Amino acid sequence: MNTKNLVLMALLVGIGAALYLIIPGYGEGMKPDFMLTMMFIGILLFPTFKETFLLSIATAILSGLFSTFPGGFVPNIIDKVVTGIIFFIIVVALRKVAQKIAVGTVLVCLGTLLSGTVFLSMALMLVGLPGGQAFGALFVLVVLPAVLLNAIAFIIIYPIITNLLKRAKFNTSISQA
Repeated sequence: MNTKNLVLMALLVGIGAALYLIIPGYGEGMKPDFMLTMMFIGILLFPTFKETFLLSIATAILSGLFSTFPGGFVPNIIDKVVTGIIFFIIVVALRKVAQKIAVGTVLVCLGTLLSGTVFLSMALMLVGLPGGQAFGALFVLVVLPAVLLNAIAFIIIYPIITNLLKRAKFNTSISQA
């Protein structure tokens, strides 16, 4: 892990945190998690276990601290670490095609579905769901819109980041593809 990669990962997490803070919440304090999108972009750019684990932990802690979901700190920690590692495994398995925007978008959608499922499951088991809402209702009202919003954000942000990195001669999976 070199300093340039650490700085870029920190910028991605910071941008994700800023987006997370300015997006308004809905449905009992739930909101789309753009930190997740930035974590996915970081994993696509730096598909190594060390970078993935670092991104997952940093994203998990910040998501937990900023969570507007009642009792959402621990479910966020579990969610981001599990999702990050599974996303990393899939990216490594699809290394040749994962960098393509269409494949990346599908991976982000699947990763967001996984993240939402893990988060709601952990919240249900550990602290309960707010307002006595059912898992299915929160899944439809919060997770599915988050999938769509994360996909749109990825489609907009990923090409911008990859073009900037190519110009800056960063050593990422994009420059090696």
